[in-house]
Amino acid sequence: MRGPAVENSAPEMCHPEGCRIHSLCPIDGRLQRVSAAKDEYLNLKTILPMPAPRKARKIYVLDTSVLLHDHNCINSFEDNYIAIPITVLEELDKFKVGNDTKNFEARESIRIIDRLSESHTLHAWIPLQNEGKGKLKIVLNTSDEIPKDAERIFDARKNDHKILNAAIQLQAEEKSSRVILVTKDINLRLKAKALEIPAEDYKTGKVKDSLMMYSGMTTVEDVDSEFIRKLYQDGESRKLTPLGKEKQSNHYYILKNHASSALAFFNGKEKSIQRVDKTYACGIKPKNAEQAFALHAILNPDIRLVTISGVAGTGKTLLALAGSLEQKNRYDQLILARPIVPLSNREIGFLPGDADDKINPYMQPLWDNLNFIKNQFGENERKRKSIDEMQAQGKITITALAFIRGRSLSNCIFIVDEAQNLTPHEVKTIITRAGENTKIILTGDVRQIDTPYLDEQSNGLSYVIERLKGQDLYCHVTLERGERSELANLANDLL
Repeated sequence: MRGPAVENSAPEMCHPEGCRIHSLCPIDGRLQRVSAAKDEYLNLKTILPMPAPRKARKIYVLDTSVLLHDHNCINSFEDNYIAIPITVLEELDKFKVGNDTKNFEARESIRIIDRLSESHTLHAWIPLQNEGKGKLKIVLNTSDEIPKDAERIFDARKNDHKILNAAIQLQAEEKSSRVILVTKDINLRLKAKALEIPAEDYKTGKVKDSLMMYSGMTTVEDVDSEFIRKLYQDGESRKLTPLGKEKQSNHYYILKNHASSALAFFNGKEKSIQRVDKTYACGIKPKNAEQAFALHAILNPDIRLVTISGVAGTGKTLLALAGSLEQKNRYDQLILARPIVPLSNREIGFLPGDADDKINPYMQPLWDNLNFIKNQFGENERKRKSIDEMQAQGKITITALAFIRGRSLSNCIFIVDEAQNLTPHEVKTIITRAGENTKIILTGDVRQIDTPYLDEQSNGLSYVIERLKGQDLYCHVTLERGERSELANLANDLL
């Protein structure tokens, strides 16, 4: 009787810690297996990382300005969700008629939304046709109470406030998601932040940093004087070591030595360094190294696209016109254009006359530069008469960018002044018009933008410079020193 009583009481009397060190314990084997499994689990838990917490889903609410800037913006947000307030569709409907770029963007945006909604209703999330797993939804105006009413807070019934209310409504409905308003309108972003709605600019197509923008030229110090001497003597060199390891096609260099210096061009196609001289073009001679580089790019037949940026008075338009006129025997026509940015709300339609009469006041800066070039010659000189004949025969003509879509420009030079007032999509539309033997020259100042929804990083000129640098058919030069007058330089520096 005593034996079984002791045997049955053994598990109760035995302590687990004791079992690990007493091999004679009756239940030692079982507890050791449990202990080993526990240790193995703890080791695995240490080795294998715990699953990361799930990130909150992002819902981007798009403003009308974004769709008018880029009709394909819906596909630029990867696997995030896109919400479009019904007010935005109403505004797109107002913009769909016309020949301006914003009218085209409005029509394309409507078509894209229509294709997405073919087999769906828009009040629920529908899948986007992109590589990610994003979805789209139209946010309807509801009469339900929302936490904050933008129309009541800002005391005005405006479409902007309806769009803000749509974002507030989404915040209330999608509590587990992060709702972000995306708009090109700075003031709307400020209003959104005042209502505690995260707001961002549309970043697709923006360059990283306008202050570090590609200038198209580099100064190299302490170059061997013998290399500079041979460059002057032969005109080019196959020895590329003075340029360093990082070289881009169609890039300009100022090669300096204590005793001498030279202006050079790296031809990436031929893998050679070529000397750049300050040559005349229609009576205009470059006054500094940057102007010499710009004129060299304009006169180079292998470069089909040239961009020239710089502040007012640096000679961008003058060099473009002079270099183009110098090549009049190479091309059939010289076409001039400028974006028409109305001032004081005076649209082009208020001006009298036909299309040319309406455009002429906006093109006057181009005519001023053309007259300056003509005045370099006497009235009876052959070059002046040649320019007058080109004007009379329609070989120098102006065009409105609103009518450029669908055209094919062949055997001509196309100069677009003030290109910083164009969107990236507008610039793409212009460049894709180029036919055989056509050269396009874009000039502008990225720090002087007159359109409300563009800035130094999102305008078309900055976009082209950032995306095309290093290409064999493209060249860019930034003009840094003003040559118009001392007064113009003073204004640029101090005002």
